[in-house]
Amino acid sequence: MTNAYLPTRRLIRIAGADARDFLHSLITTDVEGLAENEARPGALLTPQGKILFDFLIWKSGDGFIIEIEESQRDALIKRLTMYKLRAAVELAALPDEGVTVYWDDETDKGAVVDSGFAKAGIAVSRTAGRHADGTAEGYQALRITAALATSGDDYALQDAFPHDILLDKNGGLSFKKGCYVGQEVVSRMQHRGTARRRVATVTAEASLPAAGTEITAGGKPIGTLGSVSGRQALAIVRIDRVGDALAAGVPLMAGDTPVSIELPAWTGLAFPTDTHEAET
Repeated sequence: MTNAYLPTRRLIRIAGADARDFLHSLITTDVEGLAENEARPGALLTPQGKILFDFLIWKSGDGFIIEIEESQRDALIKRLTMYKLRAAVELAALPDEGVTVYWDDETDKGAVVDSGFAKAGIAVSRTAGRHADGTAEGYQALRITAALATSGDDYALQDAFPHDILLDKNGGLSFKKGCYVGQEVVSRMQHRGTARRRVATVTAEASLPAAGTEITAGGKPIGTLGSVSGRQALAIVRIDRVGDALAAGVPLMAGDTPVSIELPAWTGLAFPTDTHEAET
């Protein structure tokens, strides 16, 4: 099966004469650079630079569509309304329930291309509503392969920086546009190279334990399992501690299960060779 219906995804439409400038000055994504039929990852941050909402965004007619988890939709609309003030912007929750996702060359008319997956070399497209019967488990396995983290499954909102979940690598974070909420903290992290946590792929020879299991090196914590699919999972790990463990030949464990940990090849990242080195 090369499709999946994701029943908990919801859509918000943002339109009006000021919609583009409004979003461009608030969220991490380069809204002005969005191509037609391209869905990019993005986030609205706290002033301290941590992720408050995570989503996908694409152009739609004279406005934009945000795809987000149902549990976040109303709170995001409320937050955007607070920022709107007198701007000529209209916000509306769309009636569509769920999103259908396609991969392996399967698609649907009107679907948008998910550029986050494209960065990982995987062709994925998305469209509103239910148009297929594939399960979310297949999509989760694909997402783990692509190393695309999502809130709830892989991290808690207000607990992760954009660099932690690779937004700086998958097109969800712009360093070329002007100010947006949390931009100062994020830019400082980028320019100083201080990102110490990154999404990594965790692999084992046997089935991995459940999400939430602590990952250790020599008994010291280095991260926690997030999304799990059989023998593969995602985890946000301390890259300095993983680098030290690999250099010293210290086994990595998820609970009682031996694991290997890799940074996704498409990012160009590598584990630092000492505690003073980290690539971003």
